[in-house]
Amino acid sequence: MKLVPVVLSGGAGTRLWPASRQAYPKPFMKLGGQALLEQAVARGQACGTDELLVITNQDHLFLTRNLLEQLADPPLAHFLLEPQGRNTGPAIALAALHCAARHGPDTVLLVLPADHLIPDTRAFVACALEAAQLAQQGQLVVFGIHPTTPETGFGYIEVEHVGRESQRVLRFVEKPDLATAQEYLATGRFYWNSGMFCFTAQTMLDALAAHAPHALETARQALREGVTTGDVTRFDTHLFGLQPDISVDYAVMEHASNVSVVPARFGWSDVGSWPAVAQAHTPDASGNTFIAEVVDVDTQDTHVQVESHGPKIVATVGVRDLVIVDTPDALLVANKHSAQKIKSVVDALKERGHECTQLPATVHRPWGTYATIKEEAGYKVKRITVRPGASLSLQYHHHRAEHWVVVKGVALVQVGEREVRTEAGQYRYIPLKEKHRLSNIGTEELVVVEVQCGDYLGEDDIVRLADTYGRA
Repeated sequence: MKLVPVVLSGGAGTRLWPASRQAYPKPFMKLGGQALLEQAVARGQACGTDELLVITNQDHLFLTRNLLEQLADPPLAHFLLEPQGRNTGPAIALAALHCAARHGPDTVLLVLPADHLIPDTRAFVACALEAAQLAQQGQLVVFGIHPTTPETGFGYIEVEHVGRESQRVLRFVEKPDLATAQEYLATGRFYWNSGMFCFTAQTMLDALAAHAPHALETARQALREGVTTGDVTRFDTHLFGLQPDISVDYAVMEHASNVSVVPARFGWSDVGSWPAVAQAHTPDASGNTFIAEVVDVDTQDTHVQVESHGPKIVATVGVRDLVIVDTPDALLVANKHSAQKIKSVVDALKERGHECTQLPATVHRPWGTYATIKEEAGYKVKRITVRPGASLSLQYHHHRAEHWVVVKGVALVQVGEREVRTEAGQYRYIPLKEKHRLSNIGTEELVVVEVQCGDYLGEDDIVRLADTYGRA
């Protein structure tokens, strides 16, 4: 049996703002010391395969590749890069077409969203291998989660009776209102839909042909015109956008008759809200979960998380059932019972054109990171890190001069035609409109403090003359 895990790494995770941003979404958030994407990859590898398919946004390739390269046992990965999100239906159609052509139509695909938390890997593998056996028998398999509360944020799967054995699915039901969800729980006939699936490439292609032929044909056209270079397949933006924005549940699962459910005999969370994040941590005696240095007085059932450029103390007094998330550029204070409404905050910020929905406080680039430490009229201070062997683009600016102080590592600084080795404690000045480049020629991370001075300090004031990453 050829089994290929298909990791779906997309979505903005708006309910986890301000930690999750468009340019640094939920799969890259760390829980238990590991990014959720890293955990999904490890689950796929645990099923006995060293090969996987990752479907992600084209802007997240360098983030994903960097994460995989840092694993103790990096998998052999191929990347399908989406120019825009088109939901799980097109993503799975592309995956099935790709795997059928590359590995054969009998290839078993194990579809794993990159933002789930599953602590018990051994139990997951047992369920996944059971699902793979059903997939080889021509079944479209979904993993069902035993519901514990009348959750309105999940789709539901109806069966004859909830139990420990796999069985035929009677129907899929979309996210219900609270009263309907309570009725579902009372019947004992419903699972939550986990969004994890297993099937052979051919079984899914046959189902798409029968129930969603337009989705299949547009995916086939997008893949046919796609360009594969090494381990990366890129798509034409126009052709990719012709695919319908539809979930695989709507496109296929609700209509197919050969659908089975494997009950999840493992702990599971889609980490879809801040209360879910809190539940993933061990609470103290008062039910608090603190991912920060907190002085708490008369505080109960409160989650505090801080991402700061420097040490920061948080004090809570006389509060309960709160989520407090502090990042360098945004602060969230929310009642846990209203956590689903955080998406409305993100929508309001987008209407204002605010950058904090798009970029995180620490912005990741193919060469490293940058973070704005301080900004006032006429100047901006940044902390820049550059990976060993990496370089920023050769560039110049119309509106600002720059001052670079190396605080860690060894840099090669080009200013005009001159290149100068620059070590920790040394300084270089880049005049207005002078071409320049920063490279890390050492073996450790390079850290530079940059002070920009000028009448305009926007990130779009960059004229790239040459770039290792194809951005010039």
